[in-house]
Amino acid sequence: MSQAIEIKVPDIGDYDAVPVIEVHVKPGDSIDAEDALVTLESDKATMDVPSPQGGVVKDVRIKVGDNVSEGSVLVMLEPAGQGAAAPAAAPAPAAAAPARRLPPQPPHRLRPRPQRPPAVAAPSK
Repeated sequence: MSQAIEIKVPDIGDYDAVPVIEVHVKPGDSIDAEDALVTLESDKATMDVPSPQGGVVKDVRIKVGDNVSEGSVLVMLEPAGQGAAAPAAAPAPAAAAPARRLPPQPPHRLRPRPQRPPAVAAPSK
């Protein structure tokens, strides 16, 4: 039986009780290192908290609206390559359709606007 590890909120500066505005993973998800786990929003910035390593998410300990601070446990992760949860031969994902590319456009060139003579007011009657 493998050992799940706690993924905690890293150093987020002098902030305490930062709200969770989005949770990007759920139990059973396979993730890679640097995949976003949650999004936090302070009064000055929005930040994604990345996973320090790849593996399978065993448990999500927070939800949208929770307040977290440095050291709060976010998820329990079974590291990649351990246990039976990681399939030996995962099916290859369907190939994504190639992005449609637009033909190159010529550079936009500004042309000077033609000068018009100033408008002359009609004589008063």
